[in-house]
Amino acid sequence: MTELERLRALLAADQVKLGVHIRRMNSPGSPVYRTSENVAPAAAILALSFGSTMLVHFYLGAVVLALGCWWWLTKHLPRVKDDVFDRTAALVLSDEKLFDFWWSQGVLSLYARLADGEERAATSRQKWRDWVRALPDGLQILEPKGR
Repeated sequence: MTELERLRALLAADQVKLGVHIRRMNSPGSPVYRTSENVAPAAAILALSFGSTMLVHFYLGAVVLALGCWWWLTKHLPRVKDDVFDRTAALVLSDEKLFDFWWSQGVLSLYARLADGEERAATSRQKWRDWVRALPDGLQILEPKGR
């Protein structure tokens, strides 16, 4: 079993957590970036606000803009974050070369909290293969503190 296959199995069993640098992956040029989920909603909010200001009144435009910003921050961004994470995880776990590339870019991290309470994390400074190999067989993860 390769390290990536073991990592996939540990992730599927929820024994290891994958971390993704969302801001870097949700930027133009990234293979998981979607313009339609980033630019189109903001443009629609601004257009509605300007249209409301021009057709009715400044106060209505300000209310539309405030409501649009509230929706963007509380409803839309959490969904975008989850979607970017899911697309990134699917991308990097599909091929070892892709995982190596994005690991070297500092986009990924790994975390496990062992049954004895020891916490282990790996970032681009460490080699992810060595980290996966060093995990004990039959690993059981505990919930992170505070949950």
